[in-house]
Amino acid sequence: MSEMTRWIDLEGAVNARDLGGLPTRDGGRTRHGRIFRSDNLQGLTPADVSLLVGELNLRHVVDLRSTPEVRLEGPGPLTRVPEVSHHHLTLFAEGGRHTDVDADVDADVIDADRVLPWAERVLDEELRVTGFYYGYLRDRPDAVVAALRAMALNDGASVVHCAAGKDRTGVLSAMALEIAGVTRAAIVEDYLVTGERLERVLKRLRASATYRDDLDARPADYHLPRAGNIEQFLGVLDDRFGGVLGWLGGNGWTDSDTETMRARLRD
Repeated sequence: MSEMTRWIDLEGAVNARDLGGLPTRDGGRTRHGRIFRSDNLQGLTPADVSLLVGELNLRHVVDLRSTPEVRLEGPGPLTRVPEVSHHHLTLFAEGGRHTDVDADVDADVIDADRVLPWAERVLDEELRVTGFYYGYLRDRPDAVVAALRAMALNDGASVVHCAAGKDRTGVLSAMALEIAGVTRAAIVEDYLVTGERLERVLKRLRASATYRDDLDARPADYHLPRAGNIEQFLGVLDDRFGGVLGWLGGNGWTDSDTETMRARLRD
């Protein structure tokens, strides 16, 4: 199934898509209409809300933004819809002041005496992102587990989102897909698909003072998702814990949780 069929066209968000239609290791496909991923949702229009809640049966929003982001940007119109439950589960790991778009920049670990051209720092920055992604799990394992459980609730569709829908959302989406048995290649491809909408994502976020300075501090192509980031992140879990399920099992995730997620996403 083509990527085009997975996009959810909204007026107030630009990086919303379905986690359905992805190939699994046993030859199946993930189900459409169960779990979505997105960028910020506070700009949704009434038509967007009608589409999501009425047509797509959205019932759960998993908001991974930090508390300052929610305070500055607002919780969004879906919080005013009685049928929709909100799960605010910050991962406490924004690389800039507020946004995950700049998650691969950590001022505390940049060597000011070692100023390199951007192209020569690619490997360093990819490794830094991987560490940053693992930091979500290290610093807030409770939020990671709770977010995955909320994504798998079976009384309607769920959407997981952050600011750009790239890093925090990318990590949680990759973990959910790994639990469901999606092929590693498809997980990486899903992570990369945000790049198709990145220009629109950046334009949207630059309109907000919350994110503008963080974004303008780096070249536009620096924000592109790179396969090595998510591959290395998953590789760390493979090497240290025997995979995503190994890490989750050490943090309160149960076999019942795994069955629930697989039932939500599998054909």
